[in-house]
Amino acid sequence: MSIIARNITKTFGAYTALNDVSLDVPEGKLVALLGPSGSGKTTLLRIIAGLEFSDPGSGRIDFHGTDVTDIPAGKRGVGFVFQHYALFRHMTVAQNIAFGLTVQPRRERQSAEQIQARVKELLKLIQLDDLGARYPTQLSGGQRQRVALARALAVQPKVLLLDEPFGALDARVRKDLRRWLRQFQREIGITTVFVTHDQEEALELADQVVVMNNAKIEQVGTPQEVYDQPASPFVIEFLGNVNRFAALGHPLPGAGPDVIYVRPHDVDIQRHYEGEHGVRVRVQHVFSAGNYGRVALVRLDNGDTIDAELSRVRLKELGLAAGDEAHVVFRHIRLFPAGAFVERDVAADDATPAVVDAGRDI
Repeated sequence: MSIIARNITKTFGAYTALNDVSLDVPEGKLVALLGPSGSGKTTLLRIIAGLEFSDPGSGRIDFHGTDVTDIPAGKRGVGFVFQHYALFRHMTVAQNIAFGLTVQPRRERQSAEQIQARVKELLKLIQLDDLGARYPTQLSGGQRQRVALARALAVQPKVLLLDEPFGALDARVRKDLRRWLRQFQREIGITTVFVTHDQEEALELADQVVVMNNAKIEQVGTPQEVYDQPASPFVIEFLGNVNRFAALGHPLPGAGPDVIYVRPHDVDIQRHYEGEHGVRVRVQHVFSAGNYGRVALVRLDNGDTIDAELSRVRLKELGLAAGDEAHVVFRHIRLFPAGAFVERDVAADDATPAVVDAGRDI
C-alpha cells in the first residue's frame, strides 16, 4: 500500500505546523520522518492517519491511488502505535491485542474462535507466546511496545504508523527493539512510517529518511544519501557530529567566505606533515574509551576547535597527549557557498583535491 501526500498545509492559529508539504511513501517500505521538535513530523503522521486534517482547501492523501483525504481514521485501515503504548491496564495482553477485533461492528466481527486464533498468531509473531495471560504492568517496556504493535496489526491494517515508538525506552532496550522491528517489518512487508528525532534510529532502521525542519521537508533519500549527500546545512548538522567553521582562510584555495563542514571521521591526524593542506593543531583532550578514539583539537592559526574520530589502533600509534602539537588533513569536506553545494575529497597521501559541484564532476 503506497501513500501519497500532496501540498499539505496545517496551521494551529498563528502557528504553521506544515507548509505545503508533499511526500511519496513507496509500497512495503519503512520510512522515517526525522526532525527536531516542532518540525512538523508528528502532525504529518497524524494527517496521514486521519487523526488530524489539513487546512480547508489544502492537500490530498492517497492510499494506493484512492483518495482518503476526508475519510476519518477509523475507516482508513491504518494501524497506529503511540510512544506510551496506550495499553488497557485492566486487560490481559491477549485481551489488549484482541480489542480492535472485538469492537468491530457485528456484521464484520469474526467469531470468538477466529479472534482467539488471530491473537495466538500475533503473540507468536511478537515472540510473546507464553505471556498472553499477563497484564501490561507485568511486562517490560520493550514487551509492552510489542504488544501495542500487535494490537495495531490485529485488524490487518493497510499501513502501519508509529509515533516515536521507542522514545519511552532506555538505550539498551531501544537498540534491541529497533533490530526486532526492522526484521519484523521485512517479514510482514507492511508499508510503515515512523516518527523519530533520533538520527541513529532513522539511519539504522529506515529504507527512506525524510528530514524535516520548520514545517518543511529538507531532504528525502536513503540513509546513505542523506548522510553522504546532505542537501542543506541543516541536514548535515542534524545528522550526526560535524565540525563547522568559516572557509575564509582555509588552506584549500578558492573556498571563499562560506562555511565548511567536516565529519570527525574525515579528520586525519598526523604527527608530521609536509604537504600544503595540513592544519597545525594542539591536542586538548584524548578520549580513548569505547569502540573508537576521540580527540579534541584546537587550530593554532585561528583557535577553531576540531573534533576527530580515529580507530583505537591509530590512536595508539600516534601516542597523543594533551598539549601535543600535530597536523590534521581533511579527507572530505562539504562547502555550502551561496547557490551551490560543493564537496571536496582530499587524499591524505598527496593532498590532491577532487571537486564535485552540485553533483557534477568538474
